Amino acid sequence: MFLENLVFDAVEPQRTGRFWEAVVGGERLTDEPDGFETRLAIDGGPVLDLCFQRVPESPSEPLRLHLDLLGGDRQAAEVERLLGLGARHLDIGQQDVPWVVLADPEGNPCCVMEERSVYADTGPIAALPLDSADPGLDAEFWAWLTGWVPAPGAAPQTLRHPSLRGPLLELCTEAEPKGPGKNRVHLDLRLEAGEDPDEIESRIVERGGKRWHPGWGDLPWRSYTDPSGNEFCVLPARS
Repeated sequence: MFLENLVFDAVEPQRTGRFWEAVVGGERLTDEPDGFETRLAIDGGPVLDLCFQRVPESPSEPLRLHLDLLGGDRQAAEVERLLGLGARHLDIGQQDVPWVVLADPEGNPCCVMEERSVYADTGPIAALPLDSADPGLDAEFWAWLTGWVPAPGAAPQTLRHPSLRGPLLELCTEAEPKGPGKNRVHLDLRLEAGEDPDEIESRIVERGGKRWHPGWGDLPWRSYTDPSGNEFCVLPARS
């Protein structure tokens, strides 16, 4: 398996997708009313597709997975660039912090980060912070899922692509347990050729994950939750 997609629920997929494509400098893959996809390829590192799928109304639950964007010594200029693309300042109670909190066109929080040595070679997305009830357990779970490896970082547990390039996956201690609502941003994994979906499911459950049945009908992929209840999907191997 490998990490393939970062998926956003969006009322306006094209508008939100075009914003994020401009933010990360992505390569457009799909541009349709109900779905927009853009590709972020890190030289020598991972390839991540940012996917925006239509939902009928904006989610209201706290955001458990968000994007930290590379700012560094160009933080102020990057903030101004994002504001020009359609972002806005957002107060989530952060008070006096060295990063700048913004909202995308649909209100999803993101942060433009200050200079940190651990962000070397990340590309435009510095980190993907994910709320966790048990960062140690979830780090083991996501390391097995993605093949990413432990890496230096500010979170309790941090993983990174084996190339040590591209964004950090940060397992952060949650402020409150996962609620019943679906995360508005989630990750998708892709099976490699020859991997058995049933065997993978058994191993997910052994490691503390659960099968999740969202009631969306017969789909070619399977949905799960990690040990902290965060949703993710496992897509079939490409033919």
